Amino acid sequence: MLEVPGRGEDLQVRISAPTTGSELPVVVFSHGFGSSSDGYGPLVDFWAAHGFVVIQPTHLDSRTVGLSQDDPRTPRIWRLRVDDVKRILDRLDLLEAAVPGLGGRLDRSRIAAAGHSFGGQTAGNLLGLRVLDPVSQKVEDLSDPRIKAGVLLATAGRGGADLTPFAAENLPWLKGPDFTHMTTPTLVVAGDRDDLRMSVRGPEWLTDPYHLSPGRKSLLTLFGAEHSLGGITGYEVRETTDENPERVALIQRVTWAYLHHALGIEDADWMAAQKALSESAAPMGRIESKCGRPLR
Repeated sequence: MLEVPGRGEDLQVRISAPTTGSELPVVVFSHGFGSSSDGYGPLVDFWAAHGFVVIQPTHLDSRTVGLSQDDPRTPRIWRLRVDDVKRILDRLDLLEAAVPGLGGRLDRSRIAAAGHSFGGQTAGNLLGLRVLDPVSQKVEDLSDPRIKAGVLLATAGRGGADLTPFAAENLPWLKGPDFTHMTTPTLVVAGDRDDLRMSVRGPEWLTDPYHLSPGRKSLLTLFGAEHSLGGITGYEVRETTDENPERVALIQRVTWAYLHHALGIEDADWMAAQKALSESAAPMGRIESKCGRPLR
């Protein structure tokens, strides 16, 4: 628990780390709306077992916190999430010291931000995504130079006329996202059956973080995947509507390989992951990449 004056709640943080090894890269993972730092075991456990230190905050929208809709913090919940991640980065020394045997083993030059759904937008803010604050009506650059790469899973796309009336009314932080400054290398993961009914465009909307952002980006499109992407949100959790262990295993391998590539650790696994999908007789998805300017 991190004491955070003015937040109203201490910040609960979960840390998963390999028992051995040094110069370990770091992933800060932001959960989806209502979840907590106890979720996403299928991804977190895999990454930690394969050499990453994974740090998970519990944001104020978590069901474990129980924030009411009329709480004065609710309209700025999107921004408070970003503050949680920045606070973790600011206090890495304290967090590292809190885990027995972890001291001196982090590689602070290799830090990635990852997130699912609402957490994808949170991670995106650290990567350069800008959001029109529904309270101040201002757009602020919240990117963080300590973040060197990102993984955005099932993350919202363009706002405005692309939103359904429900999303426009109840999720004001989705109204005006600007991806044109999201320059940090990022893997976007989207399911081609992920229809949250937040956009009139359907599942294609979730590929916007790839198509509308500049620079080095990759897109993993998963065939038949819905919002839980086969079950990444947890082991046997109720919200998984498309349980598929093989799909989860694919996401584990591809995200890990991409992070190795984007953080400059090695490229062989990323090349192998792309080759395996392209040569499969029955692929579960496809990978495409770009390094140019965003589509308009």
